[in-house]
Amino acid sequence: MNEKKGRRREWVKTAAIVFLSVMLVLTFFSNTIMNYSLPEVAGQNITSGTITSKVRGTGVVESGSLYNVKVTESRKVLSVEVRQGDIVAAGDVICYLAEGESTELQEAKKTLDELQDAYEAAVDAYNLALLTGDYHPDVIQNAGTNLPISAYKDQLTGAQAEVNAQQSVVDSITLQMNELKKKIGLTSDASAAEWQAVQAAAAANVNSLSEAVADWSVSDGNAALSNKKKDLENAQITLQNVNNIVNQLNTLNANLADAEALLAQKQETLELLRTSIGAIFNLHSLYDGIAKAREAVAEQNQLIADLESKAAGGTITADVAGTITAINVVAGESTSPDNPVAVIQPEGKGFTLSFSVTNQQAQKISVGDPGELVNSWWYNDVTATVASIKPDPSSPNTQKLVTFNLTGNLTAGQTLSLQVGQKSANYDNIVPNSAIREDNNGKFILVVETKSSPLGNRYYATRYDVEVLASDDTQSAVSGALYGYEFVITTATKPVEAGQMVRLPD
Repeated sequence: MNEKKGRRREWVKTAAIVFLSVMLVLTFFSNTIMNYSLPEVAGQNITSGTITSKVRGTGVVESGSLYNVKVTESRKVLSVEVRQGDIVAAGDVICYLAEGESTELQEAKKTLDELQDAYEAAVDAYNLALLTGDYHPDVIQNAGTNLPISAYKDQLTGAQAEVNAQQSVVDSITLQMNELKKKIGLTSDASAAEWQAVQAAAAANVNSLSEAVADWSVSDGNAALSNKKKDLENAQITLQNVNNIVNQLNTLNANLADAEALLAQKQETLELLRTSIGAIFNLHSLYDGIAKAREAVAEQNQLIADLESKAAGGTITADVAGTITAINVVAGESTSPDNPVAVIQPEGKGFTLSFSVTNQQAQKISVGDPGELVNSWWYNDVTATVASIKPDPSSPNTQKLVTFNLTGNLTAGQTLSLQVGQKSANYDNIVPNSAIREDNNGKFILVVETKSSPLGNRYYATRYDVEVLASDDTQSAVSGALYGYEFVITTATKPVEAGQMVRLPD
């Protein structure tokens, strides 16, 4: 019995020793155990220094002034003589077109035939109604004079015959003038100013050659002088021919004006006659139909004249020197007035590039600021300048579209990265970019603050609201209630919130 009591006391003694030992360990090592449960943070002290604030972006190079080579009609393409990337001079052949009228001109002429038929039908309907109307006797009262219906018909027929005859006179003069214009290299729609310019150019050429012959130096050789005299003689013959043609054109032009004026008078007489007769026989609606049909024919004739004057020849050439950036036709297909056959980047013209930035970033740059290429050392001859800063159409409330003017050895379609921004400036409080945090209340940093306790120092994350003044790739200048030496948290092993206890690396 005593032995059992002794063993029990021994067990209690052992348990007490173990309990006291555990409590001692927990007491002395609680600080260490607790620390290992806290998030470990790393960071650095706030410093002062210099920051160069830059805005970066990437965009596609576009031509600042592309030139579209257009054909204003639908014509079949026989062959294409250039490819994308080719460098062309003004006058180089882009493509060859098949001979013949364009689809638009063929359709316009077909429509004219239809409109002409409609006009003639309207006239026939008018005349038929006039001659077969249900009138009381075979005569009608006209200002107190009895006139048979046949008299009205004769008046209309005679007036129409005079109009037709005068129209033939106008057409004949116009045809003569067109033939003369062709002889001096002008189109049918050329004005008096244009043929007078041809005359002036021919006269200037004669004067230039005359001066050259008069000033000729014997040392240049008699053969060269003889050739120059032949050139002068040919130029004088050309001038004489041009003078003769221009004189004829001037005369015909005056005759045409008179003929057109007389035609207008005869047409007016015919229209007044039709109007008056139509009023007598109550044929207003039929007469209006004639007027509208005639107007439609005139408009279609003008359309055809415009299409003929703008008709392209069989060869389409480059009007400017530059680089072919696009070819939009292939042999066997047809051109389209809505689509250029080729696009040329004119020689010496600039390029543009755009990218979107935030409104805050846009405040750091201005129009005229120089841009720098990022990691593109092989474009050492390229320069960039901010041309405009406008709201981005895709997000006008929060973004700005920055457009640069570019010069240098570039090609439309290239992708480039640019940076632009303010000059370097000194700041009192600079922190790593990784230290900047943001929530609904704005931007802030977490600073490690120390508090003493009986078991040692305790470290807490404390929030400081800040305003970012400038940034570069790695650090930012901030302002706030700071002294300038605080230790800011940049990374942590666990998420850290303001007021939370943290631990520092061993």
